[in-house]
Amino acid sequence: MKNKQVNFQDWGLTDYKEAWEKQESLFSETVKLKTEIRNLEAATPGSTEALKTPNHLIFCEHPHVYTLGKSGKPEHLLLDEEGLRERNATYYPINRGGDITYHGPGQIVSYPILDLDNFFTDIHLYLRTLEEAVILTMAHFGLKGDRYPGYTGVWLEPDVPERARKICAMGVRCSRWVTMHGLAFNVNTSLDYFRNIVPCGIDDKAVTSMQAELGAALNIIEVKKILKHHIFVLFEMDML
Repeated sequence: MKNKQVNFQDWGLTDYKEAWEKQESLFSETVKLKTEIRNLEAATPGSTEALKTPNHLIFCEHPHVYTLGKSGKPEHLLLDEEGLRERNATYYPINRGGDITYHGPGQIVSYPILDLDNFFTDIHLYLRTLEEAVILTMAHFGLKGDRYPGYTGVWLEPDVPERARKICAMGVRCSRWVTMHGLAFNVNTSLDYFRNIVPCGIDDKAVTSMQAELGAALNIIEVKKILKHHIFVLFEMDML
């Protein structure tokens, strides 16, 4: 039986390395338990009905940081160590998919650590479902988010290539159908920091935020509440 209960946590403003280590711990615990359950079931069929893998949904914000996915190019960071210090930013090559991106205050970062066997084992559907949650959240505030064929994440005006701009980046890791990392949704994000990278390895497209599009800062707590609602509904999650 699938376990659709999800433990939701908002870690607030959290150092990236600390959040990454906490993610890794939750991810490793889930993968380990899943392996133990499968081995036990293989040895004694029917003995694991009461055992279930957990699911977690994390929201947070990070101090200024650049992260490079495992398929990314280091030269897409346009700063040296001195430049990072001047901008009070850090840099980490990490184990998610995708290229380089920026995280900072005013950006909602969501880390779903889910056993997709509890939902659906389709990584493309997983990504599209996360995108849909962001699109529905934007619609609540009168913004039309959309998908850009060939790219992940959420965009504005993708049908007009010279005006296409990205508002939500995504990069995930999945092992044994357990996920980690996730999405970064620009709400009140400082866009200046994106000038120091080639965002997601795409050098001919702009980056935007809800604040830039609407001309005013938003209540990020309200945006988080709406995004959380749509994620829970779309995945048919139960609150733990």
